[in-house]
This record gives sequence, C-alpha cells and structure tokens, in this order.
Amino acid sequence: MSQPILRHIANLWTLMEHPWSIDEKLRAFKEAGFDGVCWGGSPELRAGCEKHGLIFVGGMASGNAADFPHLLQEQKDCGALHVNVQLAHDAMLTPEALELALALNREGRRIGVVPEIETHRGTYTETPEKTYALADAYQKATGELLPLSIDFSHFAVVKHLVPENFAGRLLVRPELIQRAQQFHFRPFNGHHVQIPITDGRGNLTREFHEWLPFAEALLKCWLDGNRHTNREIFICPELGPVVGGYCLSTFPDSWEDKKVLRGEIEKLWRKLTA
Repeated sequence: MSQPILRHIANLWTLMEHPWSIDEKLRAFKEAGFDGVCWGGSPELRAGCEKHGLIFVGGMASGNAADFPHLLQEQKDCGALHVNVQLAHDAMLTPEALELALALNREGRRIGVVPEIETHRGTYTETPEKTYALADAYQKATGELLPLSIDFSHFAVVKHLVPENFAGRLLVRPELIQRAQQFHFRPFNGHHVQIPITDGRGNLTREFHEWLPFAEALLKCWLDGNRHTNREIFICPELGPVVGGYCLSTFPDSWEDKKVLRGEIEKLWRKLTA
C-alpha cells in the first residue's frame, strides 16, 4: 500500500548569522537529519547538495512575469522540482495577481518545475482573504486548485488568534491544504510570528506546547487527503535569525531550536501515520 513521505527541509536563512561556509551549513543539516535545503539556486549550492545527498527546494521572489522563466530555470538548474515563490506585494489586487499566478504555473509546466506560492508577509498572499480570493479566481480560470506553500504563522498574527481557535480559524480550506506539498512550520501565537521552542535549558516552552495541537491538526488534515498515496510533504521548521525580526535577541539559538522542532514534527508524523 502506498504511503506519503515526509521530507524535512532546512532553510539556509536560519544560519544567516552563523560564520560557516555553505559546505559546513549543508553538512550540519545532513548530520541533524534533514533531507534537504531550501534557498535560491546557485551552482555552489547544487554542488553542495549533491555532495551531501540533500534534496534542493528552490526559492524565489518576484512580481514580474517577465522574470519567471529565468528565475524558475535557475532553480531547476540547481536541481529543484519544487519552488517556493513569494509573489509580488501586498498592495496588488486580485486580477493582477491571478495573471501572475497563471503565468507562473504556465512557465513551471514548460520548464518542468512546480512553483508553489507562499503565504507570506509583504506579498500578495499576506492575508487569508486575499490568498483565498486568488485561489478561487485561479480555480475558476483553470479548474485546478492553486498550488500553495503554506505558512500559517502570518495569518495567525494578522488575525491575532489564540491557541484555542488556531485550527478552527486557519484550517478552513482543507482542499488547498491537501493539495499543497510545501509547509513552513514556524511555531507562532497570535502576536508573534515566531516563538521560542525551548527555554534555553532544554525544556519546551509553554507557547510551543500550546502550538503543538495545531501542528497535529494540520498534519491530520493533510493526511486525510493523502494517506494512501505516495505524495511527498516537504516541511520546513522555518525558524529565522534575529536579522529580519522573527527571532528576538533574548530567544535561544534558532539553529538549536530548529533541530528540536524537527524532532517534534517527526514525532507527530509517526503518531499520525502509525
């Protein structure tokens, strides 16, 4: 019987402030049990992924359809099949965003990659309302579900949610969740897009314990639509550094917390697929 496969993906962003070479960072990912890495493609990164046996998930940001062919080709040249896309800007209206989404996926099919639009701050998909408006328009135009790379942390902060209604307010479009293959698991609460995983002494934080039931509900939702398939789910424990404002200077080291988060996601997956 077919079974879905979990791929743990590390983002190079986490190690932005670490004084390691690309090779050292990739080696650290491999040794920590990650299956792949997500970032913008480059010849150096392709060589490193091949050396360490890591999957490469591409990354790009653009609101210009003329740039899509060469940006997507760069990701494919680095070995990517899946590409995380931050689309345009938050002031864009749905008709223009639809034209970009159609062009993006048309180019993806032509080049042979799978672009997935990330739900992300500062982009067209900054809010759930705009994301779902684009998804509805895309389905009406194509008859297909919009491929998304889902990060619910931004939505939770926009709506100032509390843990008791994370699942009820965020898992409202199960068909889009089950269609997706890329997910950014950055633990959050309603006021902080990133919370600490540990307290710096090896204990899981209260805030992380409050987020875990949502993570389990999200995985269960995805599995309800994919349990007897061989589809892959690419989960990135998306913890950022202090640069960029996601991690605060008082938080534990993001890389150390990322490794703990990866282990907790693995536990949830094994529980739900047992």
